[in-house]
Amino acid sequence: MLRIGQIEYANCTPLFHLLREQFPCSGYEFVSGVPAALNRMLLAGEIDVCPSSSIEYAYHPERYTILPELSIASVGAVASVLLFSRVPVEQLDGCTVLLSSESATSVNLLKILLSRRFGCSCRFEVAEPGVTGIDNMSSALLLIGDSALRTSFNKSELIVYDLGELWYSWTGLPFVFALWLCRNEIAEGDELKDLARDLILAKERVPGHLEQIAHLSKEGSWMNPDSLLAYWRDNISYQLDEHAQAGLMLYYTYCFECGLIAAVPSLHFSAQ
Repeated sequence: MLRIGQIEYANCTPLFHLLREQFPCSGYEFVSGVPAALNRMLLAGEIDVCPSSSIEYAYHPERYTILPELSIASVGAVASVLLFSRVPVEQLDGCTVLLSSESATSVNLLKILLSRRFGCSCRFEVAEPGVTGIDNMSSALLLIGDSALRTSFNKSELIVYDLGELWYSWTGLPFVFALWLCRNEIAEGDELKDLARDLILAKERVPGHLEQIAHLSKEGSWMNPDSLLAYWRDNISYQLDEHAQAGLMLYYTYCFECGLIAAVPSLHFSAQ
């Protein structure tokens, strides 16, 4: 039985909804968690495959295989990876920035943007889980996923920066927040090939089912249907085409140049 990590964020809801609804899943065990927790479980062999933080692949490229044609990405604004700041971003030099504990990919993206694009040298501290506000000792806070979405709905005097938009306006390339990774040990198995095929089919069907999914999704309890549909249609991409791969490799290059990873990895995909 394949153990599949399921990120409990709105950005993953359409794909997992269609996978469960339209494809046989009796051979799968779904394990829910935030990206950082699922990354640890995948590395430890406690799950077999999941949409994992893209930086996790660069940390351990020898351990993982990438499922082709699949990602969680944005081409411009992503709406759910946000920096909330008391001051304009270019004025954060020397300031303390609180970081989400849920995803190292977004943390490293923020460090690259602050250093390479805005020339800021900041102090970084990891926020306690569940924190959605800036404390008196900090100037900015990075939130991701549903926490970022929820916080963005509240009126505030803070300046809000979308990291997907900052990356795209700087590089002209998509940003890949997550890759579908599996452990090498199961990469050539028939179960994994069946899952990869079903996920690609589900991805292709997503646009035609978004209104139905919005009506049924748990996110409807805190996000109005129009906003939810706009988020899925305008901000979230599941593609891993040549442009997305170019954005991913540029991100890895900057991570290496900033000392965040040991080397720029090659992309190793599973057979289809």
